[in-house]
Amino acid sequence: MTLLEKLRCLFTFGQGVALPLPEISSDSTPLTLFTQWFNDANKSGILLPEAMSVSSCSSDGQPSSRMVLLKNFDEQGFVFFTNYGSRKSNELVENNKVALLFHWNVLQRQIRIEGTVEKVTPQESAEYFHSRDRGSQVGAWASKQSQKLTHDNELKDRMTHFNDKYAKGEVPHPEFWGGWRIKPTYIEFWQGRASRLHDRVIFEKKDEAWQNFKIHP
Repeated sequence: MTLLEKLRCLFTFGQGVALPLPEISSDSTPLTLFTQWFNDANKSGILLPEAMSVSSCSSDGQPSSRMVLLKNFDEQGFVFFTNYGSRKSNELVENNKVALLFHWNVLQRQIRIEGTVEKVTPQESAEYFHSRDRGSQVGAWASKQSQKLTHDNELKDRMTHFNDKYAKGEVPHPEFWGGWRIKPTYIEFWQGRASRLHDRVIFEKKDEAWQNFKIHP
């Protein structure tokens, strides 16, 4: 974190507690509020404001969570990229229900999102893959994400192999690597308040239309 980012972070610490929630009309969409809060988090100096927890659940009911980076969001949903052979991807195939969590402690804000997932198009995955640095592209080929290492140097050996294999020209996009899009049906905006009387604003999708309401903290 740079000195400027540290100063921004210090300046905004706890600021969210004092700031009122924006007015929310009956026809508001959660994307508008999410965009505003995400931009606030970016301006605050928080390191990796795009970091989010993704919770999946296996077919036998065992939940698991991990941190990933949000790479895109719009009216269609929230997108992150990963290896399609990873544990989370396998669980998302078994059970397409998913939950996301953004937590920005400096602003005393968090956003909970629930919904279902679908794979993004191969073209979207390839476009993002080729926007990454070359090391990350080769690393995607080298990593058998979530699988056991056969020996301590396996990952290093595989990285060397694919660095040599793709030493010249473009690193091809692997079919086993791509994006997931979370299509939300429930979004909760949580704003910390004094005396733990927090604001909790819910957007819930009913018959393809968003309804919003507040709940007790």
